[in-house]
Amino acid sequence: MATATWQHLAAPLLWAGLLTAGLAQAQNGSAAPALPDRGNRLGWQACHAMNADAAAQLACFKSWAESQLPAGSPRPSMTTAPANPETGQKTAEVLLLPAVNTEAPDGKKIGCRNPNYSELSRFWELQRGTDCDTFAIRGYRPISVMWSGSDGVNNQPSSPAPGHTVLTPSSYRRYETRLQLSVRTKLAKSLFTSGTDADAASDSLWFGYTQQSYWQLFNGPISRPFRTTDHEPELIYIYPHQFDLPGGWTYRLSGLGLNHQSNGQSLPLSRSWNRIYLMGAAEKELGGDSSLSLQARVWQRLRESSGNDDNPGIANFVGRAELAAHWQVNQVHSLGMTLRHALRSDARGSVKLEWMKASTSIADSASLRYHVQLFSGYGDSLVDYNRRRTVLSLGLSLVDW
Repeated sequence: MATATWQHLAAPLLWAGLLTAGLAQAQNGSAAPALPDRGNRLGWQACHAMNADAAAQLACFKSWAESQLPAGSPRPSMTTAPANPETGQKTAEVLLLPAVNTEAPDGKKIGCRNPNYSELSRFWELQRGTDCDTFAIRGYRPISVMWSGSDGVNNQPSSPAPGHTVLTPSSYRRYETRLQLSVRTKLAKSLFTSGTDADAASDSLWFGYTQQSYWQLFNGPISRPFRTTDHEPELIYIYPHQFDLPGGWTYRLSGLGLNHQSNGQSLPLSRSWNRIYLMGAAEKELGGDSSLSLQARVWQRLRESSGNDDNPGIANFVGRAELAAHWQVNQVHSLGMTLRHALRSDARGSVKLEWMKASTSIADSASLRYHVQLFSGYGDSLVDYNRRRTVLSLGLSLVDW
């Protein structure tokens, strides 16, 4: 962050709100209180909210400023304010904030790898300080190579649509390999938001693509074919928020998405649908490297004519809403749960449980992870949209890079 930006923050906040209290803070020699971990991650807003105690607020700003500086940078300092022209008395001290280098030692911008920001802020680049610019390729859902075993395999897929039922069953096995590729790129930023400091909000428009394949790797008698592959491109608009919720939670973003999913097959295996969805996400910092996040989505299928509908009633099986919870237990371990529901009395949908462990004891966002996943319900793949399956998968995944 440039020096001018620090001064832009300091001038209105410190001169107006802290001018009369800074000297008392300096005179009694009290140490600046440590800024709560949540304040470090959410930025100077945590200090700005301490407007009931000006001295504590000044100390909070100083502590936050120090937490943003790379190792070896000069510390913030105090300087005496200009004397009152009427009385000649020097009434306060002002915090001088040095410039912060927002680049890594190799000269590259930290951006979406900056650990001073929360997990959701880094993932969706919700603040200027987490920006990794447009058209950079980033991970989206886990990129995985996994062994999968299920309670059954769909050897004769069917759909109520005419001509969509396989007449001759295949000889697929219950054990196969699941491959997933998932990437995204930011197409545009700051469409409806403004501000130039690192903690300023930044909305964004994203394009994502996910591909999941089931490969009959262990089925030599039928030449190890790919049983099914699903393609899922989507367009996502993200708008950032900073709303405090009960229990220490913070509502961080709202989103609007347009999603297409298909398996690229011809009849009788062709399956596809389009939907538009709304989403929102909140997070809670637990201290250290531990955090919780919740993301909810609700969607509406876009109508198709009966002659073009490959999978009538798919929303009654796959669901119409989703709630995903993620617990970053520490730097190495994480747990996840995703629930989908049809929002109908028959309660179809699915549940997915996940555990990941970083392959190194000192993990970063790009670390390879051991991945265990248990899925039960409908929609594990499009061709199985109306067939209930329980699938256990074990393997390796990248969650971001």
